[in-house]
Amino acid sequence: MIKIENTKIYGLEESCIASGYPKNKEVSYSKADFFNSIYRSKKLAKAQQGSGHDCFLKGIIVQTDLTAPQFFFQQIQRYHFLDIVSSQSKMHNILSFDFYNDCTEFVDIKIKEILSFFQNEYKKNTTYENFRKVLDNTPTGLLMTARITTNYLQLKTIYTQRKEHKLNEWKIFLEWIENLEKFKELVLGGKEWEEQYLKVKKKWIRY
Repeated sequence: MIKIENTKIYGLEESCIASGYPKNKEVSYSKADFFNSIYRSKKLAKAQQGSGHDCFLKGIIVQTDLTAPQFFFQQIQRYHFLDIVSSQSKMHNILSFDFYNDCTEFVDIKIKEILSFFQNEYKKNTTYENFRKVLDNTPTGLLMTARITTNYLQLKTIYTQRKEHKLNEWKIFLEWIENLEKFKELVLGGKEWEEQYLKVKKKWIRY
């Protein structure tokens, strides 16, 4: 399983307003401009991938702490606009990992026992060969934490490509995407934002 914590979102309102730059002669960042951008932003956000009409989504930046098995990081790093800010290091921590607790539940207990044995062997005799026995036999089910940065445009691609994936880790990650601020309303066609807009439109237009 994976864990996603400490999520921060930047540039949501500003990027929605910027979605109208191609046809606007003047730039303004009032609340009225933001709410007036909602219909346009939702329409553009659902544009066909690769068309370029949804490019304003890359201005909505997301950062979070992701704890996941190694194999999940190998899969998610295929996406170009998802960067690792900083992460735990196997080279630095391999001798201090508690393999009984720092792996997924699907890593066999025998493997955990073998790795713990290799750790102890290295502590007794710190040779290069003993170090490699620990490093090379570490399972892809080892849980590690990284701070990642990405954007709504890339998350739209990830959501589209991974929504039928069999792994529970991807199901959890997609659920996190769905619950990011206004992602559902922008990209997936939710109605909540439209209802909010209708309630406050007249109020903001006066200013």
